[in-house]
Amino acid sequence: MTEQTEQTEQTEVTEQPDVTEQVVQADQVEKAEQAGPQPPLAVPSAPSAPPPLTVPPAPSVPPAPRRDRRVLRAVLRWTAAVAVFAAAGAGTAYGITAMDRTDVPGLATASDGRWDYPTLTRPPLPSGSPGPLAPSNKAGAHYADLRALVLPAPKGATEDPKLRGKDGWLATGDFLAEYPEKDDRDTLRWKLVDHALRHIAARGWTTPDGTSTRIYLLHFGTAAVVDDLLDDGVAPTSAPAFRVRGADASAFDEDFPGAARVDGVERRSYVEQAPYGGEQVRQAYLAAGDVLAVIVQSRKGGAKAVPFQQTVTLQSQLLG
Repeated sequence: MTEQTEQTEQTEVTEQPDVTEQVVQADQVEKAEQAGPQPPLAVPSAPSAPPPLTVPPAPSVPPAPRRDRRVLRAVLRWTAAVAVFAAAGAGTAYGITAMDRTDVPGLATASDGRWDYPTLTRPPLPSGSPGPLAPSNKAGAHYADLRALVLPAPKGATEDPKLRGKDGWLATGDFLAEYPEKDDRDTLRWKLVDHALRHIAARGWTTPDGTSTRIYLLHFGTAAVVDDLLDDGVAPTSAPAFRVRGADASAFDEDFPGAARVDGVERRSYVEQAPYGGEQVRQAYLAAGDVLAVIVQSRKGGAKAVPFQQTVTLQSQLLG
């Protein structure tokens, strides 16, 4: 009973309003009435925004006249074409001007006597076969048809059908007829037999100026055989071992440009020395892999150096 009475008293005390707080509030109201009405607080006004900028109107521009789309496309095409030809011409000019004229054997010009040869293309190799100078081709074998590797005649020349042989293969006796001395023919015949000559492809022609050209490609088993034959008295450095038709005393051609040399092809070239007879003879021996090439060029009054050098270089490129 006592606990309930205490709880009831505590509840009553807690629920009664705070008398002190009421007195304070009443006193504040009374002071406010005595002071009279108070002026309202001044609230600072927000700063006024700057006046908007005045942008002058853009001057009126007359519309550009529309161009015909076909004209635009034509201009673009011509511009691209000019750029391509300019680049190609610059590259070609650099490649030619960077070399001596005699270093460009395929370029035919009327001023220096070069012949107009057709575009040269090596015959295709059998599938999987390497070229004669490939590192994997230890024998230096030419797997392409040798008859297709003979240099073609230049424009305007008359071919000699006798040098085409039978089915494109020339008999050994017809090749040996290039050498007028019987002893030379017999010696050379035995050398060809000893080195196991397989067959010969040839071609010959005469140009309008009277220059006669004969080319013989002798095919052997390996490049080592050809190198041995070349050094075995057939083509010494100083002079050829065997005299060809129409020639007398010949010597090593010191004027053949070194820049015209083809990598992988050994060249021995000779020129008949003055005074010569009715015609002058130039000749060259090329060792290219398993092929020995013999090139003979003659002309009454003098065999010109430029077409001979051109012919030898182009034949070297076909074999290399």
